[in-house]
Amino acid sequence: MTEQEQIDQNYMRLALEQGQLAFDCGEVPVGAVVVFAGQVIGRGYNKPITSLDPSAHAEVVALRDAAKNIGNYRLSGATLYVTVEPCTMCTGLLVHSRIERLVYGTTEPKSGVIESAMCLLDRPFYNHKIDLLGGVLAKEASTLMSDFFTMRREGKKKLKQANNKEQQ
Repeated sequence: MTEQEQIDQNYMRLALEQGQLAFDCGEVPVGAVVVFAGQVIGRGYNKPITSLDPSAHAEVVALRDAAKNIGNYRLSGATLYVTVEPCTMCTGLLVHSRIERLVYGTTEPKSGVIESAMCLLDRPFYNHKIDLLGGVLAKEASTLMSDFFTMRREGKKKLKQANNKEQQ
């Protein structure tokens, strides 16, 4: 393993920790960290439900935190580590914030727009290019998502069974 691969895995583990925080709050477990010059400058996890903010995706929360911490909305030279392939909204934010590099864990077949549903950053109309690396600790990120949705389905099943017993 190269030094850069080890660095990427270490920061992705921090993003996975953020994802676990979302899981623990009942949010879809996506986590993100922003790194600049070897330092974590922003952290975030999904919290649209708990914050009553539909834009509170992990990437948005982490980028807002980073911008606040460095006092600049431009994050040139920074890397975003996120556990799941970004959606359209978050990808646009990456371009506008001037993130230099995006490293993500697992793909998101339904709404991921880096490689899954479409390759949005390959479109010629963007005025900023981002270096991309996917698949870093993909198994761990995918397992966190799968565990969450399994738990959610089991909870819904138990609720339905309880409702059926009440109606009898």
